[in-house]
Amino acid sequence: MKVTFLGTGTSQGIPVIGCTCEVCRSLDFRDKRLRTSIHVEVDGLSIIFDSGPDFRQQILREHITRLDALVFTHEHKDHTAGMDDIRSFNFLQKKDMPVYARKNVVEQLKREFAYIFSENKYPGIPRVEIQEIDNSPFFIEKTKITPIEVSHFQLPVFGFRIKDFTYITDAKTISDKEKDKIRGSKTLVINALQIDEHLSHMTLNEAISLAKEINADHTYFTHLSHRMGTHKKTEKLLPENIEIAYDGLKIEI
Repeated sequence: MKVTFLGTGTSQGIPVIGCTCEVCRSLDFRDKRLRTSIHVEVDGLSIIFDSGPDFRQQILREHITRLDALVFTHEHKDHTAGMDDIRSFNFLQKKDMPVYARKNVVEQLKREFAYIFSENKYPGIPRVEIQEIDNSPFFIEKTKITPIEVSHFQLPVFGFRIKDFTYITDAKTISDKEKDKIRGSKTLVINALQIDEHLSHMTLNEAISLAKEINADHTYFTHLSHRMGTHKKTEKLLPENIEIAYDGLKIEI
């Protein structure tokens, strides 16, 4: 399995518009963060988790020429706004795009992209094949994917486990029952927003604590804000086997 971090930033990305902080002015390429998303290549499949506002830019940067499925973690705009750009894959692959999402996310997509789901469709719009999921394992062809429900303040969000890889973003808390689904993962990706306390995202210390509890061989932090500090400074605060992900990072599992 190969995982590429398409984006590792928050809803505003980094640099933040109008901000002149050290992080936003950094010349380190690792401090340039598009909205959070990953590309997973597994069992001959090409799967993307979340299509935020930077979806087109991310696809072009990574030279992704085939997409077999799009999976959504939740309905917030920074995770869904780029779905229109799947139409290029419709044209290339000559088929509808399978889109996997829970019921409330599907309802939001139908509001946000009403023209896609209209009875009288305009020529050339994206074509999707909605696959509604719940908190039960599902398959994309022969690949098993296990949802992991986390809480993003009061909003339920799905993380996902594929084989020995677990991906979780936009989490503040995770129940013990859902943590049991993560245990045994060799590679864990979790969100770590900033150092200071936050209402709906794990802080750096909370993410470190969860990483130690799960004890995966390797843990990567994603969904970082400019309030975390620069990549160079923050990585010095991390225990062994925990790293900060950055846009374009590729890992083999």
